[in-house]
Amino acid sequence: MQKNDIITLKITDINNLGYGVGRHDGVVVFVAGAVSGDTVKAKIIKTNKTWCVGRLTEILERSPNRTDERFCSAPDSCGGCTYRNITYAHECELKREYVKNCFRKAGLFDTTVGEVLTAGDICGYRNKAQYPVKCENGKMRAGFYAAKTHNIVACESCALGPEVFSEIVRFVCDFADKNGITAYDEITGKGLLRHIYLRQGQKTGEIMLCLVINGRALPNAEKFVSEAIERFENIKSIMLSINQKNTNVVLGDEFICIGGRDYIEDILCKVRFRISAGSFYQVNREGAELLYTLAADLAEPEGKTVIDLYCGAGTIGLSMANRAKRVVGIEIVDEAVKCANINAKINGIYNAEFYTGDASDTEGLLESVEKKNGEKINADVVIMDPPRKGSTKELIEYLARRNITRIVYVSCDPDTLARDCKWFSELGYKIGKVTPVNMFPRTGHIENVVCLTKTDE
Repeated sequence: MQKNDIITLKITDINNLGYGVGRHDGVVVFVAGAVSGDTVKAKIIKTNKTWCVGRLTEILERSPNRTDERFCSAPDSCGGCTYRNITYAHECELKREYVKNCFRKAGLFDTTVGEVLTAGDICGYRNKAQYPVKCENGKMRAGFYAAKTHNIVACESCALGPEVFSEIVRFVCDFADKNGITAYDEITGKGLLRHIYLRQGQKTGEIMLCLVINGRALPNAEKFVSEAIERFENIKSIMLSINQKNTNVVLGDEFICIGGRDYIEDILCKVRFRISAGSFYQVNREGAELLYTLAADLAEPEGKTVIDLYCGAGTIGLSMANRAKRVVGIEIVDEAVKCANINAKINGIYNAEFYTGDASDTEGLLESVEKKNGEKINADVVIMDPPRKGSTKELIEYLARRNITRIVYVSCDPDTLARDCKWFSELGYKIGKVTPVNMFPRTGHIENVVCLTKTDE
């Protein structure tokens, strides 16, 4: 095949990036917007020795997996919802198969992958959003980056977030236009406002409005705070994030509170959590409750000491503290550890404590905590929720040496989960059923949880 060729293609699969997959003369062709079961015409726009990329030009035969429902007002170029063109049932099928394939690639052919669990909501579930801004025809516009680019698609509304976010974004853009606040330009490095960053406590309704700025002050800040709070009664925190670096990183290292509190609160698994501008909190609260309840049931923490690794602000550990004898959390980000201890205190949870530590520093991981407390930690269960890159072989070997007999692994990346489970199995751990939880409907992401148990063999 050559570039600009027009081909007819039967689509047999969809990958987790949302590309329909087919074969033409033995060559794999990826087509954005095509659905498994479609027959399409595609124009070849990129060629490689073993694969090509085509642009969908016509659907000749529609797949039964395709949905006619218009999911979102954002144009297709937004690229955020890779599964916007298919039924939700098919999305769950694809995600389960994706997890299975990850374990097959790792050589774990006997691993059982359960049905995908879901909280049910496929719209409005996100409690966090970041909108880059630009100047368009002399007006401030906010939107989203087009897939694989830093080109801003102007669109204030997102089907995955609450409608109030769209209203706040429009308010900020209008205020900026009326008060001479300029949009940041990545090329020139000039302009003040870079991003509009919103967080919501979905149970409490509290909202944080944070402006990411290329400076240290916001013009007419008092007026902005007054108008924002008057118009949106649920806004309890108004922050500035100072980011004056030439970087693609959204948030700066410094936050300044210009209105209300420097945090909002939410309730998750009956525990009240404080959420700061820079702290991690699951973007799908109902999905997180489903995931954490499952993790707690797998951990069987009753009467046991639970080590919560990569604990963040303590959400998983604190969610099961009422069932455990003791929870000890370890996290590398000091700010998150402070939040975790505050969250324990405001909830009257006295059997949980959190410490700053690096999970990759296996020589001093639990030993440093033991030295501080002057006692040996006899851990019965480990909960671990590492970042997308997964854990390390050194940590897994360390846990095996400590003879931790029960490990509950929560993962946002099936590939690194399968890799790590392979390492655990080589050290004598039995891999339980892997349960996918669809925390991020309409996107290509899937969360998973699995229990690994140490055998005597």
